[in-house]
Amino acid sequence: MDTTSNLQVSINDINFNNPVLNAAGVRCQSTTELDAILASTAGGAVTKSATLQPRNGNETPRMQSLPFGSINSMGLPNYGFDYYLDYVINQQIAGNQNLILSIAGLSIAENLTMLRQIQASDYQGLVELNLSCPNVAGKSQVGYDFEAVADILAAAFTFFDGHLGLKLPPYFDLNQFDELSAILNQYPLTYVNSINSIGNGLAVDLDTETVVIKPKAGFGGIGGDYVKPTALANIRAFRLRLNPAIKIIGTGGISSGQDVFEHILCGADLVQIGTAFGPEGTPIFERVTDELETIMVAKGYRSLADFRGKLKII
Repeated sequence: MDTTSNLQVSINDINFNNPVLNAAGVRCQSTTELDAILASTAGGAVTKSATLQPRNGNETPRMQSLPFGSINSMGLPNYGFDYYLDYVINQQIAGNQNLILSIAGLSIAENLTMLRQIQASDYQGLVELNLSCPNVAGKSQVGYDFEAVADILAAAFTFFDGHLGLKLPPYFDLNQFDELSAILNQYPLTYVNSINSIGNGLAVDLDTETVVIKPKAGFGGIGGDYVKPTALANIRAFRLRLNPAIKIIGTGGISSGQDVFEHILCGADLVQIGTAFGPEGTPIFERVTDELETIMVAKGYRSLADFRGKLKII
């Protein structure tokens, strides 16, 4: 790759060679898959969102590609919290700091238990608390209950002093950004990750006149090109409201260097690729990074800071 542009990003002294990572949930469940991401040109790797105990996830079929993205109701299949904590600690020992440990407890108490275990461990990297999984049957998204968000942050920061980020669902009302940002700004968060999939969409198979996935009677999270405008809006809205010390990871609808550029222009520091990573695999990281750099060179930008958050209005 031409190195005329500086694509490096630092978050709380943790360095990433470029801003492009995977999103939790796609090709990151096993250590083999995580090793493949780290061996690629990705800026870093994000673990599958872990629950305290291993989970098989929802019944199949639980994911389906769509013309402009995907629908899924995976139900958090994962190998359990200890599996991923051991992995990131071992990677840290090997000198790899560019990882994010994602956790998604099935209750606030479970999240706090995992955070306590991280606090007591040797792991010094980024932790992503997923408050936005829309695909566990019978479980509401904590991210839409602002009182619950405030409660879990108040409890967590009585003992947790690591690098904590939040994975958030998409919001659709400007008052929601105002209210939630006022809560988040009270705490020493490292970052927010916006957005998770748009929850409880529905897709129909015309030939069979059925839904296309089995769990939750066909309701599932929507990702891919469908969600990029919503992701950009959420990134922009939070960047205008959050303390500058709280960084932003942009997720949603990224499949090209232009998509990465737009996320960063709206205020993202890092980005994560989910839906498009599924079919393309690890080569997507080099492709979109090369495309990003081509755009930057054409525009005369030498670093991400030259355009980050500098979206113009008309």
